[in-house]
Amino acid sequence: FRSYKPINSVRFLPFHTIFAMQFADNFQYSSRSVMYNNDRNGYDRISKRPRTAYNQLSSYSPQRVPTKTDVAPRFQPFEKNFYTPAENAPDDVAVDTYRNNHEITVTGTNIPVPNVRFEDNNFPDYVMQVLHKQGLSTPTSIQSQAWPIAMSGRDLVGIAQTGSGKTLAYIVPATVHVQHQNKLEKGDGPIVLILAPTRELAQQIERVASDFKALTGIRHTCLFGGAAKMPQIRDLERGCEIVIATPGRLNDFLDNNVTNLSRVTYLVLDEADRMLDMGFEPQIRKIIDRIRPDRQVLMWSATWPKAVQELARAFLVDFIQINVGSLNLSANTKIRQIIEVCEEHEKESKLTELLRSFVTGKTLVFVETKKKVDELTRAVRRCGFGAISMHGNKTQYERDYVLNEFRSGRSMILIATDVAARGLDVDDVRCVINFDYPNSCEDYVHRIGRTGRGPQQDGVSYAFFTPANQKQAKSLIAILQETNQVVNPKLQELAYSRFEKTSGPKWSRNNDYKSQKSAQSNGYGYKNGPMRPSTGYNYRQQTTNESSYSQNQVQGHQPQFGHFYNTQPPPPPHVQPPLTLSSKPQQYYNPAAFMNYYAYYGPQQ
Repeated sequence: FRSYKPINSVRFLPFHTIFAMQFADNFQYSSRSVMYNNDRNGYDRISKRPRTAYNQLSSYSPQRVPTKTDVAPRFQPFEKNFYTPAENAPDDVAVDTYRNNHEITVTGTNIPVPNVRFEDNNFPDYVMQVLHKQGLSTPTSIQSQAWPIAMSGRDLVGIAQTGSGKTLAYIVPATVHVQHQNKLEKGDGPIVLILAPTRELAQQIERVASDFKALTGIRHTCLFGGAAKMPQIRDLERGCEIVIATPGRLNDFLDNNVTNLSRVTYLVLDEADRMLDMGFEPQIRKIIDRIRPDRQVLMWSATWPKAVQELARAFLVDFIQINVGSLNLSANTKIRQIIEVCEEHEKESKLTELLRSFVTGKTLVFVETKKKVDELTRAVRRCGFGAISMHGNKTQYERDYVLNEFRSGRSMILIATDVAARGLDVDDVRCVINFDYPNSCEDYVHRIGRTGRGPQQDGVSYAFFTPANQKQAKSLIAILQETNQVVNPKLQELAYSRFEKTSGPKWSRNNDYKSQKSAQSNGYGYKNGPMRPSTGYNYRQQTTNESSYSQNQVQGHQPQFGHFYNTQPPPPPHVQPPLTLSSKPQQYYNPAAFMNYYAYYGPQQ
C-alpha cells in the first residue's frame, strides 16, 4: 500500500477489521483517477482535454455519487455588450409612432430604441458588406427592434410572423459576438449554438450563416439526424464557432463526448413552439443545463402558448419580449388567402383545375399523410404536371435532391407534408395550396408563410375546407378578419351551423348482424350511450313512454338529408300531441323519425 498508518482510535478492534478499513481507504484514494478516467489535474486521459462537471457525471462509477467539489467549473469572463447607440437617436414620440405603424409591442426594462436604418446599428464593415450584397435596403420590423437588444447582450423573446427576417435578426449579432470572443483551442466546443426543430430549417440557417464565412472566417457546421455522423464529427473536431443543430443529434453527440458546451455564450432557440409541439422539451432542457448560466439566450416563436412562456421564464433572465402583429397568431398580411368550401371527394378535381387555370410559378401543396402525398403526386403527374414529393420517409439524400429541384425551378410543384411547413425558405414561391386543412391554425399560418417571403414579395394561398374541418372554422375566420381578407359566406355558414356532419349512428364493435340487433334492442350502440339526451330515459324506456305518439304526425316532419344545410329541423318526437281515443293502439314510437331527429341535432341538445 502507498501509505499505511495505524488507526489508534480503533486499536481494540480485531486486526483483520483494521486491515480492511485501511485497505478500503487506500483503494478509494488510489483508484479515484481511474474511476473518473481523469488525471489529477482534471483532464481526460484519452483526449487530453479539460472535462466539464456534467461530462464527468456520465463517466463516474455508480459506486460513488459525485459532489460539486469534485470538479469546480471555472468559466472565463466574456463580453456580450457591443451596442453603441446612434448619434441622432429619435425621441420618444418618433419611437412610439414607428412602433405603432409597424405593430411592434415591446415589454421589459431598459429597452433600446429601434434602428430604422442599417447604419444606426454601427455594425462592422463585414456585416454591412454582406447586407448590401444581399440587396437589403432597410431592416424589417423585427430586425429594427431585435438588433439593438441582441447587440446589448440582453435575453430576448421574439414573436413574429413567418417570413419576417427572424433568421438574419439573430445571425448578425451572433457573428459580432463570435468576433469579440477568444479563439477556440483544441477540444473546445462552439461559441454560438442554434437549435432548430427540423433538418430543413437547420440547413436553411446554415446557408444564411455561410454568407459571413468568407469575410469573417467563422466556421460553422450543421448537426441533424438522417445523415452520416462522421462528417459532422470531423467538423466538430476541427473546431466550429457556430453550431446549428437539432436537439436529437446534438444530445447524441454530447452523450458520447464528441463535443461539449463549455464555451457556449450565445444560445438561440428558433421555432420554439414547434420544438415543444414535437416533444423536444426534455432534450432542450438537458442541453441548456450543460451551458454556463450567464449565457445570452434568444428565443424565437410564431406563437406564444403557455409551454413557451414557461420555458422562457425558466431559462431567460430579465428578457425583453418583442411582438410584431397579433400576440396569439400572426399571419402575413401580404398573402392573399382564398378558402374553398367543398366535399372531400371534390378536392382532387378542384386541385387539377386550380393548377391548370390559376396557378403560375412555384407551387407548394400540403397534404396530411405520407401515403396521400405519394398518391396525390402520381395523380398530378398523370394530369401532365411535373410534381415532386417530400415527406418524413424520404432519405436525407432524396430530400436534398427534391429541395434542389424545387429551388432551381426544374420542378415547379412540390407536394409535401408538414415537414416543409416551418423554416423552409424557397425563393419565388407564388402559391401555397392546403389540399388537407391542418389540425390547428398555427400550422395553417406556418404553411401559408412559405409564400410572400421578403420585403417586396406577395403571395397567394388556397385552402380546401371540408365539413370535417368544422371545428377549425371560427379560428380560421378570425385569422382572415385580422389580415383583412374576404371571408367565404359558406365558411361562415359552416362555422355557425348548429350541428356537425357525422357519419350516422354507430353500432356495436362487432359487425355481425346478431350483435348489432342485440345492441340496438338494449339501447347501446348509438352515439352518446344508452341514455337519450335531454330526457333522462334510455332508449328502451323512451319507446314505452312514446307509445301514444302518432306515426303519421312524426313521419310528416322527416328532414331531407340530401342537402347539408337543412333549415327545417324535425320536431322531437316527445313533444308531439297525444293520440285520441279513436287511434289504433299499435301506432307506437317511430324509430326512423327518432333517428332523423337525433342525427340532426347531435348529442349536445
